[in-house]
Amino acid sequence: MDIKDAIKSIIKPHDGDALAPLSTVWGEQTAADNVLREYPRPQLQRESFLCLNGYWDYAITTSKTAPCAFDGKILVPFSPECSLSGVNRQLLPSEFLWYRTFLPDLEFLSGKRVILHFGAIDYHAGVYINRQPVTSHKGGYLPFCADITDFLTDGQNELLIKVKDPSDEGCQPRGKQTLHRGGIFYTAQSGIWQTVWIELVPAVYLENLWFETDYDTGEVTAHMAVCDKSSPQYASSQEAPGEISLSVICSGSEILASSLPLSSERVTLSFTIPQEHFHPWSPEDPFLYQVRLSLGSDKVQSYFALRHYSIEKQKDGIPVFCLNHRPCFLMGVLDQGYWPDGLYTAPSDEALIYDITAMKALGFNMLRKHIKVESARWYYHCDRLGMIVCQDMVNGGSKYRMPVINYLPTLFPKLSLKDSNYALFSRKDKSARKQWEKECAETIEHLRFFPSIAIWVPFNEGWGQFDAARITDMIRKKDPSRLIDSTSGWFDQSCGDFISIHNYFRPLSVTEKKWGSRAFFLSEYGGFACHIKNHSSVERVFGYKRFDSLEEFGRAYREFIEKSLLPLREQGLCGAVYTQVSDVEEEVNGLLTYDRKVNKLV
Repeated sequence: MDIKDAIKSIIKPHDGDALAPLSTVWGEQTAADNVLREYPRPQLQRESFLCLNGYWDYAITTSKTAPCAFDGKILVPFSPECSLSGVNRQLLPSEFLWYRTFLPDLEFLSGKRVILHFGAIDYHAGVYINRQPVTSHKGGYLPFCADITDFLTDGQNELLIKVKDPSDEGCQPRGKQTLHRGGIFYTAQSGIWQTVWIELVPAVYLENLWFETDYDTGEVTAHMAVCDKSSPQYASSQEAPGEISLSVICSGSEILASSLPLSSERVTLSFTIPQEHFHPWSPEDPFLYQVRLSLGSDKVQSYFALRHYSIEKQKDGIPVFCLNHRPCFLMGVLDQGYWPDGLYTAPSDEALIYDITAMKALGFNMLRKHIKVESARWYYHCDRLGMIVCQDMVNGGSKYRMPVINYLPTLFPKLSLKDSNYALFSRKDKSARKQWEKECAETIEHLRFFPSIAIWVPFNEGWGQFDAARITDMIRKKDPSRLIDSTSGWFDQSCGDFISIHNYFRPLSVTEKKWGSRAFFLSEYGGFACHIKNHSSVERVFGYKRFDSLEEFGRAYREFIEKSLLPLREQGLCGAVYTQVSDVEEEVNGLLTYDRKVNKLV
């Protein structure tokens, strides 16, 4: 063990250096009339779309009562803590964040229903139309929506949102956000941080859609949820459509069409891809089948892919990760999804694409989305560009116990602690455990559509870990098509599909020879730190190995990969995840600088 590097990486208490202004090229081009205008839900796309991003009124108060006056303007969907919002103020757990805007004229509705969508609001949101409560939502990372048709009046309609965020003073799933930034924890953000938009739909419409594919048989099942508001109690009622029609497009040509009568609110339609049109998805060839669906006047576009993820034993008896039944070494990189000007919110769609394509150009075929759920467009870009995704659940729990959760297993990697000890893992709060399970299940339901997602990661480094074996079974039942890295890092509970190790300070090795059915996965390594002046938001440096120049950094990285990492493939290593895509605040171990203006390996 490199004890010197380990000691240098100890997070020392400090008040936090002031963050210097830092912008990406996309943030510099951001204006109110061009903020994330792309259709936010590519998996279920309609022509009717009205983006509400732009300047809204905002206020920060200590009262639950709506303010009489507002503090100024905020650029939605950027959180008040980031520079692109125009506010630059940290919301405190004792405060309420209020948003107000006025909806555009919707006189053209002509019998349509109006669905108000939120990509994500952190953490507890109440939604009001004309001061009437419409809906509320808990969960800082998942989308929600509401039918607001019956709340609208002729003329002007006010949309008011109240937000409460306990940040790291609470036990809710929150990720790496903290009110006291430093080391591996970053600036907390609050409120609206993904696109707000309106969709116009008929009285009977497709509310949800996902595809279940069987690579071995070519069978595809479309799972659809239908919302029916055609009852006489609704003024906008119209005759319900009789059937759902589906067509599949392959390379611009329709290869099959199918339909079925509409008989319930939950509908499944199965079909088989003709052998001559069987085209698997892979990072090298990310082929997507396009789909058109119609339900009466409701017409949507979608897509799916044929691929299969598995752990399979090779001739030597060693289990490895396989894509479409072929061994595929996961050359991965950790992706925090933070931006210096937008925090959790990428300043543009092009910024999202840049991170993915930059990593592909460096030879990576997998991104581990770390303790964050991204916008739907990020997963769509991974689908179409060919990037495998390892998806973390969002951690939470009470106070993070650094000595127990971090230092102890770093010194003693074979240490075994049972995660039924809730107090040890900061999980004593029963209601918080229940909320985490709820959000875990909702995350799977939200993301299972995207074919690029190969692995679910419920727990990282023991942080908020509890009942991993039971949670693994729960996830497996909800989604048997994907693999599970149950306990990434340490505190293994002998469950899941991987023996998952984090190693920053010891020589790399495949230490496990009693394979069973689990593959050996180096789910974090590296963390080479290189601070680039004028491209960092803070002078304080955090990392696991430090280099003073790009030349030293590049040489050390390439030598490490060639001599220490890749030879382990022959010993049974199935994949590895370098830390990380970009610098984040004082953590400067990224392959890109925080502002994405310097690629440290180019």
